[in-house]
Parts: sequence; C-alpha cells; structure tokens
Amino acid sequence: MEKSYDYIIAGSGLAGLSLLYRLLHAKPLREKRILVVDSEKKTKNDRTWCFWEKGHGTFEPIVHYSWDTLSYYAPNVAQTFKMKEYKYKMILGDQFYSHVLDFAKKAKNVTFLQCDINEITEEGEKGIIKTTEGDFEGDYIFNSTPLFYPDINPQNSLLQHFMGWKIKTDKPTFDPSKATLMDFTLKQTHGTTFMYVLPTSETEALVEYTLFTEEVLEKEEYKKELQDYIENKLGISKYAIAHDEFGVIPMSLAKFDRSEGLNDKIINIGTAGGFTKASTGYTFYFVQKHLEKLVKNLLEGKPPLIEKNFEDKMYDWYDRTLLDVLLRKKMEGRDIFTKLFTKVNPESVMAFLANESSSLEEFKIRHSLPPYTFASSGLKQLIK
Repeated sequence: MEKSYDYIIAGSGLAGLSLLYRLLHAKPLREKRILVVDSEKKTKNDRTWCFWEKGHGTFEPIVHYSWDTLSYYAPNVAQTFKMKEYKYKMILGDQFYSHVLDFAKKAKNVTFLQCDINEITEEGEKGIIKTTEGDFEGDYIFNSTPLFYPDINPQNSLLQHFMGWKIKTDKPTFDPSKATLMDFTLKQTHGTTFMYVLPTSETEALVEYTLFTEEVLEKEEYKKELQDYIENKLGISKYAIAHDEFGVIPMSLAKFDRSEGLNDKIINIGTAGGFTKASTGYTFYFVQKHLEKLVKNLLEGKPPLIEKNFEDKMYDWYDRTLLDVLLRKKMEGRDIFTKLFTKVNPESVMAFLANESSSLEEFKIRHSLPPYTFASSGLKQLIK
C-alpha cells in the first residue's frame, strides 16, 4: 500500500464523503491520489439530513423527498406558508453513502483504509496521519474527526439531540405535500423542545423529537414523548416503526479552528471546522457551501483554507448572540422562533438561518426581537 498521497481524507461521514465526491467531479483534480481513512464502513441508514436550498444542489439525484409548503406551530399559533425560492429537502444516510461510494469505486486513484486514527500532525510541508495500519503522508489532510475539537461543556454549548421514528400507517393519514418544520406546542420542561413531522406519502412520515439543552435525556423519555405526540397530537393509534434514529449535535460558542499546524496542511471540515451552525445545529447545507469554495480554490491552484469574510463573521455574530441568549436563559427558544415566524416573512427567516438573507431581511429580523434581551448578548459576543 502506498504511503504518500496528494489528499488524505480523515473521516468518511458527511463532510469527508462530500469532499471526495466533489473532488472526483472536478476534472483537473479527479486524478489526484486520495486516501480515505475511517474506523468503520458507512452502509447503515444512521441519520437523515434535512435542509433547505434554492434550485438543484450537488446531491439532488438522491433527495428522498422535498416540500415547498411548511407549517409552524406554537401555543396560539398555527401558520402554514409556501416558499417561493427554497425547498425543504430530505436525504437518507444510506442513500448518500452508497451514492458516493459507488461512484468512488470507479476511480482507481482512491484508496479506502478501515482502521483507527491515532494522530494527525504536520512534518515540514506534509500532513501526516498516524493509524493502527501505519503512517501516511499527504499534501493536505482534510479532517472531519473529533481529534481537534475544542472543549465543549455546558458553560459554552448546548446540545441539539433528537430521536426520530419513521412510522407507517395502514390507511392514508398524512398530507405529503406539506411538512411540519417546528411544532412548539410541547412542554418546554428541559429547554427548547419541538417536534417536526415530515410525511413522504399518505402512510409514511418521519416524526422527530428535538431539544436544545445542556444534557441528553434517558432514551425512554424520547420514546415516551414520541409515542404521546403520535397518539394524542397526530391522532394515530395504529402504526409501525419502520426506522428509528438518534443523534447529538453540538451548538457551541467554543472556537472550532479551520486549520491545524504551522503550514495549514491540516484542514478541518464539517463540524470539526465549525461548519455546524452554532445557533441551530444545521450542518448539511453549510458543509456543502464550504466544500464548494474549498474545491474551487484547489482548482485555481490556491490553498484550500477558506478564511472568513465580513459576511461570515456577521452571521457568526448573529449565531453566537442567539446561542448566548439561550445559554443564559434570557429568553425561551420557543418565544424567539415564534416572534421570528410571526413577525417576519417565514421565507426571510429561512434565508436568514441559511446565511443568505438580504440587509433588509436582517434589519426586520433584528427588530422583531426584544432589543434589550439581545443587545447585551450581542455586545458580549462582539468584544470576544
């Protein structure tokens, strides 16, 4: 087995495989020698990615389902809106993995190595990855593993944690033309808590119980809440659980560095590089936008490290401000989102949460929230 590569991808999850797929579709880069290292093979349907975007994205061929009509619920609020520019899309984990891996198998220049990663470091002008199967060097190492995660704790972070059930009913029950983006009519005992319901046919839907809190719950509590919501809120007494999933995503004020070492030969991607949106936990869309820029730099002969521009820093500040408000319990998440969705055009809120809003939309969003509540958190995050 070769010891030297052009690119080494550490981790074959969302970010690692998305980068591999993009590299293999970039004509001048598709012949690069690429090593992909992970401790496990990606074959299971271990997660569902949901996101909104305009037009057709890179992974449009494997979008499992999409909606342009969404609903938002809270006490005394029931709002349904149709988006003009965005579509809310669902991609299943196993379909994503097989789509990328089947395509990569055709490339003779890609090597997959299943083993543990012990260390990633730099030596001179090369990145070095040390594994249980030996050491390997690359011109660049793209890391999506937690090796360089900062300290994540209840003082600087919330966790977005969720359990989802894909349920099937024996008779038509759902309207697959619209999805429930957030249902905040649940008790907010632990913190920001909501359900979303994503129907993919009249008899199938993903129902997911989601929280933004400092600690995860006992598994039985998620199950109890899902069962209660399905039976009492959705009015479904007979159903089968076809698939279940559980996940935890950090929503953190901690600094995730985009590169490691002195020579920027180790580039962090995905959550490791800070591309999980701090205020919402959304990852898929932000990973894709970052990797598009990264590959463009490589095509132009530039280093792959993407520095933050003014717009990036502004959205970071918005995120950190909102997260600080939630962490300090200055305002409930349900109240924040309800003010946004009832005082501002919902599609403008979606654009804002996708880091794609206009100056006017941002002005309206800032002025839809209590100024005093957010001003101190905004100032605190501005001077950090």
